[in-house]
Amino acid sequence: MSVSGDHSNSVFANVVQAPEDPILGVTVAYNKDPSPDKLNLGVGAYRTEEGKPLVLNVVRKAEQLLVNDPSRVKEYLPITGLADFNKLSAKLIFGADSVAIQENRVATVQCLSGTGSLRVGGEFLARHYHERTIYIPQPTWGNHPKVFTLAGLSVKTYRYYNPNTRGLDFEGLLEDLGNAPIGAIVLLHACAHNPTGVDPTSDQWEHIRLLMRSKGLLPFFDSAYQGFASGSLDADALSVRMFVADGGECLAAQSYAKNMGLYGERVGALSIVCKTAEVATRVESQLKLVIRPMYSNPPIHGASIVATVLKDRDMYDEWTVELKAMADRIISMRKQLFDALQARGTPGDWSHILKQIGMFTFTGLNADQVAYMRKEYHIYMTSDGRISMAGLSSRTVPHLADAIHAAISNLA
Repeated sequence: MSVSGDHSNSVFANVVQAPEDPILGVTVAYNKDPSPDKLNLGVGAYRTEEGKPLVLNVVRKAEQLLVNDPSRVKEYLPITGLADFNKLSAKLIFGADSVAIQENRVATVQCLSGTGSLRVGGEFLARHYHERTIYIPQPTWGNHPKVFTLAGLSVKTYRYYNPNTRGLDFEGLLEDLGNAPIGAIVLLHACAHNPTGVDPTSDQWEHIRLLMRSKGLLPFFDSAYQGFASGSLDADALSVRMFVADGGECLAAQSYAKNMGLYGERVGALSIVCKTAEVATRVESQLKLVIRPMYSNPPIHGASIVATVLKDRDMYDEWTVELKAMADRIISMRKQLFDALQARGTPGDWSHILKQIGMFTFTGLNADQVAYMRKEYHIYMTSDGRISMAGLSSRTVPHLADAIHAAISNLA
């Protein structure tokens, strides 16, 4: 008989301890730090000026309506999810006047936030698309290569960020996509590129579109920040709509984590724009076969919140006001951090903080400087120097600016 606590007989004895997730592990380390001055800039979640999580007023209203509706039940949704949610999500990203929607050429399924949408899309492509290579930007969100590899695709990268200019490596991007095999899949961040905050201009997007269409490259958009980047839902969907307007095919993964603050509800959608309505119907039938053995059907609550907000004009308008307020606060944090670094005479050009967009700033700090700031100032961020601007406040900007100044001065 084995002694209690003796694991030598476990059939899992050979399982090795996995490393912490490089992004979520930042929060684990932060939570263990007893310092009252500690600051977590690793997590991609919005915080108020007081450093608290925010539930939008319009979300609270929608939930109250749902709770007070006695006709609501907890039955399973269809495999494809809540029909109203799917229809309204496609309209949100492609536009109310989208010809693709009018012609019923869009297959939309509710998924488990952005990650789940990418995974379902990846598995669909691995089964039904002739080219199983996907090109992702270098750098990109840390989960992208894992999601697509496990979905059955071969992952390659294209140049995106220029560390010298802390801006877009547009020439490198065009060259790498120009050298990609005909028909390859290309992952594109619709707006507010994660982790760099660097986006192409509309002219550059047009160049990218022309190149990709000329080579038959298939666009797969990851739209995690619509409305959250600039404060405008339409402006942040411009890149996607350019590709849909030319009549070509594409995929789009949407998340409502950031723009509606529904992080833990796991609400997202995958849309595949097809050439004809008949193809879209067949594509949807195959998406069901991907989803059914994965999680059967999606959860009802978060999607019901989104549908309630999107289909009511007053609630939709209230959401856009709250959304713009979040985007504007992040933009103001950029200005405050830039001004604070200027005031300290911190060596280097910090204008990229103002030029980058969205939740994250790619500071240009190296791993040693990041480690120094954690040890000496209790400031937590990913080792690549990415910071969440949404985690900053007027109260904490001076502490961060002091830390950056010291790290740059002492570890140049």
